[in-house]
Amino acid sequence: MTTMLRSFALLALISTPLAYAQQSAPAVGGAGIQRETKIVPIASGRWTGPRLPDGQPDVQGHWSNTIANHNNWTDPQGGIPGDPSPRARPLGPRDQRAPSRVSDPPDGELPFQPWARTQQQEFLEYFHNPVKEQYIEPLARCAPAGVPKSFTWHGYEIRQYPNYVLILFNSGTRIIHLDGKPHLPDGIKLWNADSRGRWEGNTLIVDVTNNNAKARLARTGEFFSENARIEERYVFDNNGQRYNYVATITDPAVFTRPWTTTIPARRYSEKDTPDGWHFETALANTTDGRPLTERYERICVENNGPFGNVAVLSK
Repeated sequence: MTTMLRSFALLALISTPLAYAQQSAPAVGGAGIQRETKIVPIASGRWTGPRLPDGQPDVQGHWSNTIANHNNWTDPQGGIPGDPSPRARPLGPRDQRAPSRVSDPPDGELPFQPWARTQQQEFLEYFHNPVKEQYIEPLARCAPAGVPKSFTWHGYEIRQYPNYVLILFNSGTRIIHLDGKPHLPDGIKLWNADSRGRWEGNTLIVDVTNNNAKARLARTGEFFSENARIEERYVFDNNGQRYNYVATITDPAVFTRPWTTTIPARRYSEKDTPDGWHFETALANTTDGRPLTERYERICVENNGPFGNVAVLSK
């Protein structure tokens, strides 16, 4: 067990070289990480901000969630239950931390069927002591974080092209098709799923299918099956500085009812100081003095450490 645990720690360290030391930071304001405790509603409606030549609302840029990393799905700033590493300071009261990412049901809990809740608790119990391969966090092995977990794992960049929205994550890339193409055949399953979307005012609505469901939602073990269907709504404010990611997951194989997650995000720019988590860009200047933003190279993205071959087991 000691060998497996040391190996797992090394896997996680290698796949998150800059941010690993910050993950046990205080829940709010620690280690340069800005974390908010509230989610401000943004209503769907008319878009009055800038548009791209093809008519899309211009939301290009660097973004990150505002409340916490992927450690805990239902208590985002609460850390991982059973974590053997002491926190920098004790947690405050639950009502002073960010709410659950589960915005419906109102109790903030996923409506698991009994067998699925048992499996989720098993994943959580063995997260810090992965005595079997299936207990190892897939993201620690350079697998993509998937949908919707990618929105809680480091910052990301949104780029837009005619008929497409491209999202560059720390651990993979998503393409959202806006051209009316049908979904892929049911038999094709992908880490980052298959996304078909459309704009309605300030809201990008995306139908997500063909998810291979191998990525977990957080280090607390939440999951769904490859039959899940996700309706995403990216609701942007008209200042272009904030949006709320609101996604409803329907999966009768795992849950007793559909449920909804809400993840708030804000834009980062060259005025922000890179902090190794939310905003990870290196800044340079072009020959004419305009700022040029480039993302750090990451071993998983650059294929320097492919899935399943990140570290060697220690003896």
